[in-house]
Amino acid sequence: MSETTHDGAIATSGPPRHPDDGLSPAELAAKYGLSASGARPSLVQYVRQLWARRHFILSFSRAKLHAQYGQARLGQIWQVLTPLLNAAVYYFIFGELLGGRGGMENEEYIPFLVTGVFIFTFTQTSVMSGVRAISGNLGLVRALHFPRASLPISFSLQQLQQLLYSMIVLVVILVALGHYPGPLWLLVAPALVLQFLFNTGLAMIMARLGSRTPDLAQLMPFVLRTWMYASGVMFPLGYMLEQTDLPSWVATVLEANPAAVYMELVRYALIDGPHHQSLPGHVWLLGVGWALLIGIGGFVYFWKAEERYGRG
Repeated sequence: MSETTHDGAIATSGPPRHPDDGLSPAELAAKYGLSASGARPSLVQYVRQLWARRHFILSFSRAKLHAQYGQARLGQIWQVLTPLLNAAVYYFIFGELLGGRGGMENEEYIPFLVTGVFIFTFTQTSVMSGVRAISGNLGLVRALHFPRASLPISFSLQQLQQLLYSMIVLVVILVALGHYPGPLWLLVAPALVLQFLFNTGLAMIMARLGSRTPDLAQLMPFVLRTWMYASGVMFPLGYMLEQTDLPSWVATVLEANPAAVYMELVRYALIDGPHHQSLPGHVWLLGVGWALLIGIGGFVYFWKAEERYGRG
């Protein structure tokens, strides 16, 4: 549209200029409160999102647990049978052939061994599940929008449920060998809660590392086997350290490692005998410290890469 001015010039007029003209896409997004798709939420928002999906997390862990042995004829029995068979092998090798029972009779050594195998297996399987939590579920990660921490948390819950089935068998073994329920058995609950927090944090650390390095799943069995031998699963750690000339600081590190700490807490609570009559107070402090350090630290470490999972 045009019009003639008083001096004869022709002026052209158009639609009025919009206030957003000339703004970059980033400036427009900031002006109208838009955010990038898949952007990492704040830590508080992330916790709220996880809480909102708590039913999904629990259901997913149960589904994974039931599907784990779905193709086996014995089904869920393998949840207990596998660690029991491992304990039987360790008993024959370390308890009989190598004499690594540290002076304990069968009534004390068998519960000591089975408890150690069950408790360490809880951490071991949580770590291995965490390594594959993202890399093994890329289809789910890429297809749906949800807080990715749901996966390692679900897998840790799955392993906790499996441990609780195993604890039923452990109780039968304890009673059969003369270790009857008492007030100290109540300490098992806080010990397992602390271990679960530790395992979940460690699983989230491994999930982030495994999402970028798939070969980590092949390396971790060797790392975990070394950790198992260094934690006193099959033999009393203090007794074996007395048989070596290791520096005192090495012995301190081995006894303070989290796997040894959580095994010691549960063994003290469940087993009667001369080797389990007392427990230094600092062991509980170590259990709480490891749970908070790895549990919270692992969660924050995983959250910092939230927007990168499933990409690339």
